[in-house]
Amino acid sequence: MERKVYDQMAKLDSLHWWFTARRRILDGVIERIVRPPQDARILELGAGTGHNLAMLSRFGRVEASELDPVARDLASERLGRPVVEAALPDLSMFPAASYDLVALLDVLEHVTDDRGSLFAIRDLLKPGGALLLTVPINPWMWSAHDVAHHHHRRYRRSEIRKLALDAGYDIDMLSPFNSLLFPPIAAVRLVGKLTGKDDSDDALPSAPVNKVLDTIFGLERGLIGRVPMPFGVSLVAVLRRPH
Repeated sequence: MERKVYDQMAKLDSLHWWFTARRRILDGVIERIVRPPQDARILELGAGTGHNLAMLSRFGRVEASELDPVARDLASERLGRPVVEAALPDLSMFPAASYDLVALLDVLEHVTDDRGSLFAIRDLLKPGGALLLTVPINPWMWSAHDVAHHHHRRYRRSEIRKLALDAGYDIDMLSPFNSLLFPPIAAVRLVGKLTGKDDSDDALPSAPVNKVLDTIFGLERGLIGRVPMPFGVSLVAVLRRPH
């Protein structure tokens, strides 16, 4: 990603509604659907500035990788131990068949070889271990946000399903999320394209607006995996290496 994106992420990842509510949602997915063993061995690939590491640490001992050196230093400070440099799909620095949970959270869209990356991650999982995956969806929503974040693609749900099955995973869950806020987000993206004012949307809104958005998005913690979500801005999947 561009340097300004990492700088902005480091400033906002403890405050911005998208980060705060998303962490609560993913915490719920791990708790209810992944159900890792006690003291699980966990790996986050592409940890960015490390904003998910405290949440993941609730479920076990966390290791992490990050390609960008400045973000990696921030993540290492947050984790309290070194975060490894790694560039998907090369994961040769990690032991095979050793992890109960691998988290790949809004990373796959940055990787040229997404198929090879899913194969490589599967080989790191213990039999029965799970990959927690999030990606942006709806190619028609492509915007300046995707350009600034150096995305190669936005996915269709069917594409993730095919990639997962081809890589040998069982699919425990495959669901859109950020669904309750989908209508206004989609409208903003479409209006931006029509007016030529398509801009990255990472700024922190005012405190009252931020709180409302955090509350609305956060409601999905109790919905994902229980209520069918027909649409959304992103997709969350739990993919499991077969026993």
